[in-house]
Amino acid sequence: MSDTAVRVRRLRWPVRAVAAVRARAVAPVEPGIRDRGAWAVRTVRLPVWPLTLMFGFMPLWWALGAFQLAWPCFGVLLFVLLATRGRIRLPAGTTVWLAFLGIVALSAVRLHRLGGLGTFGLRLGLFCTAFLVGLYVYNLARDRVPWARVAAPLCAYWVGMVALGWLGVLVPKFGMPSPVELALPRGLAAQRFLQDLTHLDSTEFNPASANPIYRPAAPYPYTNNWGTGYAFLVPFVLAYLTAVRHGPLRVILLVSLPLSLVPAFLTLNRGMFIGLGAGVLYLLGREIARGRVRLLVPVAVLLLVGWLVTLIIPVVDMIQSRTSTTDTNLDRFDLYVQTWAAVLHSPLLGYGQPASVDTTHAAEPLGTQGMIWQLLYSHGIPATLCFYLLLFVVARRLAAAVTATGLWLSALPVIAAVVTPFYGYVDPNLSVLCAGIGLGLAAVDGAVNREPGVPR
Repeated sequence: MSDTAVRVRRLRWPVRAVAAVRARAVAPVEPGIRDRGAWAVRTVRLPVWPLTLMFGFMPLWWALGAFQLAWPCFGVLLFVLLATRGRIRLPAGTTVWLAFLGIVALSAVRLHRLGGLGTFGLRLGLFCTAFLVGLYVYNLARDRVPWARVAAPLCAYWVGMVALGWLGVLVPKFGMPSPVELALPRGLAAQRFLQDLTHLDSTEFNPASANPIYRPAAPYPYTNNWGTGYAFLVPFVLAYLTAVRHGPLRVILLVSLPLSLVPAFLTLNRGMFIGLGAGVLYLLGREIARGRVRLLVPVAVLLLVGWLVTLIIPVVDMIQSRTSTTDTNLDRFDLYVQTWAAVLHSPLLGYGQPASVDTTHAAEPLGTQGMIWQLLYSHGIPATLCFYLLLFVVARRLAAAVTATGLWLSALPVIAAVVTPFYGYVDPNLSVLCAGIGLGLAAVDGAVNREPGVPR
């Protein structure tokens, strides 16, 4: 072996410690080099702190009134880190995601006024951020960053959401303008959409209801968003508890899980119960079909705890009272009918975003009150089909999971599909969903949950 070869090999370790640098400097002076690894792009591990900043500090962003408005900025941060790292692994469904985002971006040509570009850009940013969160989590786990570290930010998000849910239980009339709302120009702050996103309210309250009730909503503007986030996070928390057997965070989650039932039941979100029920039935069906019953015990425990809570909170009676004293079902049906009629006039690209129109009963804009309706009205039938195809591809891939942790995560795309007719989640909840799915995909695609060995 020549001296030049020896010298180049000694340079390998310092080069590996530098992020994304090519060893081109040795080429002019060492023309006889045969070490091809010296020409390879060197990568560094992705940090976990951006996820902690996004999810772990959620109560702070809510208190500032920047929770949803600043969320796409975190997506830009993730994009920069991924682009700087290079050599990104792409999980199942990436092509469908990109096609979906392309159709959504193209639907901007259907906007009727330039003033709508702001809200359209925010929703597009939320879609892109969710995709980047899933990609980031997937690559973190495939880099064998410990499972507990990758999942901890989302667990902190869960704890913050439960705490704010209890704020709605204990202080249901809490409400105040946020710093972001006060900083907005008066014309923008008066818009209903921006006011809902920036004003601080612990609950959602409908004074027009014949039987009004304060329903926990914080950190979201609407209680339905709280229920959707709850439906996405419960399987994730259960997956963490089955994967991590010790530590203070596990204790906190074990305490917060039963405590979360009180604000969850007080939201009176029927779609939340339907989504979670569908996820449980899906998992039990899979297990029984394979001759296994290991999930029966934890599911039975959860159902028992839920039943005990209903002895204190008559949630069934409250839901029946709400539906019997309001026109919520009639309002939704009328909204759905008129939304579908409008979609038939622009089936390919929709109208860019929901629009306020006169309806017989409903006061909400067309293209709201359900993910499927928002996608159909705002972005057209092809985008909606892409979204459902994405959920199908992910669900099919996650069906390969065999551990208890993977099984809980495999229920996420099923829950997401079931709640689409009832609730929309073009908000941080979509990022929550993609984070859980990204972690599940990483588990079925390769080794996870252990530190990487020294590269040789």
